[in-house]
Amino acid sequence: MNPTRRTVLLVAGTGTAAALLPAGPAAAGPAAEAAAPASQPYASYWYPDSFPSGSPGAGITWRSLKAWSAETDADLAFNTASVPLAERFTPTPVNTTARAGQARIQSLVSFGPTASNPSQGGATADYYALTHWSYVDELVFWGGSSGEGLILAPNAPIVDAAHRHGVPVLGNVFLPPAAYGGQLRWTRDLVQKDAAGHYPLAAQLVAVAEAYGFDGWFVNAETGGGNAALATDMLGFLTELKSLSTAKGLRVTWYDSMTVSGSVSWQGALNNQNRVFYQAADTMFLDFRWSASSLASSGTNAQQMGRDRYELWAGVDVEANGWNRSVSWDAMVPGGSAHVVSVGFYRPEWTRNHLPATRTPGDFHAADDRFWSGRSLDPARPDTADTWRAPAVFVADRSTVTALPFASTFNTGHGLRWYEDGRVTSTAQWNHLGLQDRLPSRRWVTRTTGQRPAVTFDFADAWRGGSSVPVEGTLVAPTTLDLYATRLPLGADTVVELTHRTDSGDVGVELAVATAEPPGPGQPYAYTYVPVTVGEGWETSTVRLTGLPADATVHALGVRLTAAGDGGAVKWRLGGLAVRDGDAQAPGTPVDASVTGASGGDLRLAWRAATGGGVRHYTLHRVLPDGTRRFLGGTAQQAFFVGGLTAEGGETAARFELRAVGELYTASAPATLTHTW
Repeated sequence: MNPTRRTVLLVAGTGTAAALLPAGPAAAGPAAEAAAPASQPYASYWYPDSFPSGSPGAGITWRSLKAWSAETDADLAFNTASVPLAERFTPTPVNTTARAGQARIQSLVSFGPTASNPSQGGATADYYALTHWSYVDELVFWGGSSGEGLILAPNAPIVDAAHRHGVPVLGNVFLPPAAYGGQLRWTRDLVQKDAAGHYPLAAQLVAVAEAYGFDGWFVNAETGGGNAALATDMLGFLTELKSLSTAKGLRVTWYDSMTVSGSVSWQGALNNQNRVFYQAADTMFLDFRWSASSLASSGTNAQQMGRDRYELWAGVDVEANGWNRSVSWDAMVPGGSAHVVSVGFYRPEWTRNHLPATRTPGDFHAADDRFWSGRSLDPARPDTADTWRAPAVFVADRSTVTALPFASTFNTGHGLRWYEDGRVTSTAQWNHLGLQDRLPSRRWVTRTTGQRPAVTFDFADAWRGGSSVPVEGTLVAPTTLDLYATRLPLGADTVVELTHRTDSGDVGVELAVATAEPPGPGQPYAYTYVPVTVGEGWETSTVRLTGLPADATVHALGVRLTAAGDGGAVKWRLGGLAVRDGDAQAPGTPVDASVTGASGGDLRLAWRAATGGGVRHYTLHRVLPDGTRRFLGGTAQQAFFVGGLTAEGGETAARFELRAVGELYTASAPATLTHTW
């Protein structure tokens, strides 16, 4: 680090420059002008208390959960989620087999290595960018290893994306089997008691979840060799964890592993060996050893305990074979009778991992759509011959689109480039799920009497973010694409903005608006169609919703495409959708922006939101010597790390612009920072 490097902030509109100093005691003294070193922040991980023997490997930091505090957590600002958990509603099911109020889905996902999972995305588009949140009831941030750490807190982008779609996210407590390096002392560390008989690490887990903004913990005690006394301590720990969690609105899931004897014996059922642990938790993940009879008895046992049978997740291991796995679906979610229990998918990121190393984001989404929507790729038209019973076939989708303003640019949270207003402002690959939009919950429902076009996420072009939705095919009849199930209030000033482009062919476009639910499951919405102007290139068409019932509620939004004449080949691209009352207001400029760390071309930045709120996320651009702006990244947090910067075009200082972006993608005036080389 160059001790003479100096960074200044130019506050927009003031023309004033001020030195930016690291906060706290380090800012005092003659070296105050130099920012502290900057390092890449990662998702947090801990051991309960004691560490393995020896030394950690390269890139690994051993940490004690018992010693953790928010005040000393240097990466807390990078790891704290900012999006509150949204409420969801269940629209009328899109098919006759999906059910509401019965089985739900828990998803156990490893998004990256334990010790090197970046806090705020990365410089690659090759990422498990989950988008089918509408079928998921709970996400577990899976991971942990004996050589790195056993307790994982989910990183902020995943929590923010999940929360926008109404999905709670749990951190993971993994006490591994001895075959994977597990040591029984770590179990004893976790359940240690203080002088008052309380479990200090239960309180620590709750404190971490509160500070980081996620929703609870998945507890998996698989280290063998215990006894009944240890099981009693584990039950006491779990009971206290649940009590403290409930008081804070958090939840706890127990994995079917340790039994009342203290041994590890996977039951694949709820029975006398594990029922006390289930009673002390909110839900339980049943190990993969279940059978039809064990699930039936488990559901009955749960109800006899006064519990909901759908609080039991029957584990389905898809890590190795994905949709090719043979599953006894009728043991869990029979088609002709009430569901027996809920479903727990273990490692559904197979949809990315099984693809060749040359995979593209489009390859991943094609596979992920196949997993969640089924072989037909249309939840309204389930393929009954498909041996893989996709979630869209048996679980009713949910939506969080309930309030204005609402907007989406169909950004999946990763991309090959970054686009703004249809222009490329960065040619670098990226991923950051915290930038993901609320996405259509039923992909892709298309209704036509003719040939169905292809609909997907595409990364070759976009209006904003990294992706758009092309509709391509030969249209011989009008084709309606369902987009969003909503509960949006309709007022006198409500308008819908549709950003779109015709790539080829001659196509007419109409906005589809429904103000009521369909008459029953599997029935289409009764849309009202409003013409949309079509021009050259990207165009944002503003549609005023006149002629609809006053004070109605919009239940669904879609588009209808009609090819000119007798039909023909068309390719039409959807880049954005917004619904608002009145004009879009930009949020205020970020304040007190500072560089809190600098090492070579690596910088840590922090700031505060302007008063007034309304911020969806923040964007950071670099202003190049020729005056062009290059997108460096975005985040929903009020801290950001940017690395690998170098001087360009003979510049003596790099110049940056930080903006707040609102729900309608209006951007604030910039706070401008300079960094002298």
